[in-house]
Amino acid sequence: MTPLAHAIRTFAIGVVATLALAIPALAGELRPWDADGFAAAQAEGRPVVVHVTAPWCPTCRAQKPVVEQLLSDPATDDLIVFEVDFDSQKDVLRRFNIRSQSTLVAWRGTTETGRTVGDTRPDGIAALFTGTL
Repeated sequence: MTPLAHAIRTFAIGVVATLALAIPALAGELRPWDADGFAAAQAEGRPVVVHVTAPWCPTCRAQKPVVEQLLSDPATDDLIVFEVDFDSQKDVLRRFNIRSQSTLVAWRGTTETGRTVGDTRPDGIAALFTGTL
């Protein structure tokens, strides 16, 4: 094998290994709000959570790492969390009768399985997620 071929092979192996380590960072999915994506996930019967956040909200900031940590668990592979901006997506708030930022609403398919407002406890948010899996 030529030195160039060896260098290319070594580089390719390094890239594949890096990607393999990076991809499982989130088992579930975290997405910005998308009505079509939400409808498709519901039609598939997937567990879905809508997380209403605001950039100025300290409770929302405290919830974010908890949600991300829970999504890294392989048990949440099928779960999709859609983030909704409290300030700019009022139509979504009206659709789901949400009155406050830091709200999490869970569905399994088209059935709402639970909601919580202002909960930052990992076990509280985990219980909401588990109730929809």
